[in-house]
Amino acid sequence: MKQSSDKKTRMIIYGIAIFFLGVFLTYGILYKFPSIFQETITKIEKDVTITDEGIADAVEKVYDSVIIVNTYKNGKDYSSGSGFIYQNDNKVSYIITNYHVIEDGDEYKITYTDGSVVEAKLLGGDQYADIAVLKVALKKDFDAVNIGSTESLRVGDTTFTVGAPLDDTVYSWTVTRGIISGKERLVEVSLENSYNTDYIMNVLQTDAAVNSGNSGGPLCNSNGEVIGVINAKISSSGVEGMGFAIPIEMAIEKAENIIKGEASDYPYLGISMLNVSNIRSIPQYYGYLENSKLQSGVMVIDVEKNSSADNAGLRTGDIIIKINSTEISNVAYLRYELYKYDIGDTIKILIERDGTNKEISLKLSSKMQKS
Repeated sequence: MKQSSDKKTRMIIYGIAIFFLGVFLTYGILYKFPSIFQETITKIEKDVTITDEGIADAVEKVYDSVIIVNTYKNGKDYSSGSGFIYQNDNKVSYIITNYHVIEDGDEYKITYTDGSVVEAKLLGGDQYADIAVLKVALKKDFDAVNIGSTESLRVGDTTFTVGAPLDDTVYSWTVTRGIISGKERLVEVSLENSYNTDYIMNVLQTDAAVNSGNSGGPLCNSNGEVIGVINAKISSSGVEGMGFAIPIEMAIEKAENIIKGEASDYPYLGISMLNVSNIRSIPQYYGYLENSKLQSGVMVIDVEKNSSADNAGLRTGDIIIKINSTEISNVAYLRYELYKYDIGDTIKILIERDGTNKEISLKLSSKMQKS
């Protein structure tokens, strides 16, 4: 028994000795070659460490260039939104906002960050692009914004907005922050009192908080450059964390046309139309689908005399299925596809008439703001 006990004692002593030997060896290696572990630790920190100093400097660049737009009708406050100073010259400032912010108004006033209120003149607007331009007398110390670009913009890039959420002056010039959640989103938009989704907007998506009063305000990148025009009209469809903005390149193209006095002009067919998907809910049009099994497309319900459609032979009851090789599911996508062409272009339209497909060639004409 004593021999067994001595053996266990020796084993314990050997274990302790090996432990301390390992400790001393490890210490020696660290002391002699510290860079071995230091390099590993440095690499791990590089992979996971995120430095965020905020965007206050970027916000300052644009903050005072954002204004509040109030629209009046018959002397009464009708609607409000946001906007920003796009250009200054020696005498006037040009302000970009949304068309739906100024729509149906007859008087306009803007408010600056210093609280001053001045009257503005509406130069014009483009309903389908949802861009409008106001003109005011130049106010010193209020600079135009810096314009950015969406070309190199990546999903995940930091964005922020400045505006007046909730149409409430108490929260004017609220700053919200997010990221680019998506590019080239195609969103369907309806006009008031419409059976259809009327047109498509190609927009940026952000998760920065957007409310109704933000309409017309800037979407900015982390450098404080404007990369889009907020459109809360298509952001308030019952979803959270999804805001949309018109890409700045498109907004500037429309704004420049307005400033130059060039009215927006779109290709024109000369028809009244409804979505096939909506026809069955409108009793007076039931008969048009008697010989059709189509579930989508655009039905012609009236043809304007001497229009492009009339000259090409389109008739009431025809269902438009394609423009050239592109399928047309509804009125919004018809306009989206149609507006890719220029006035004077000839397109091919595939229709269904009395249950039979027929192709028609049509030369596009012009009529302001209609299809």
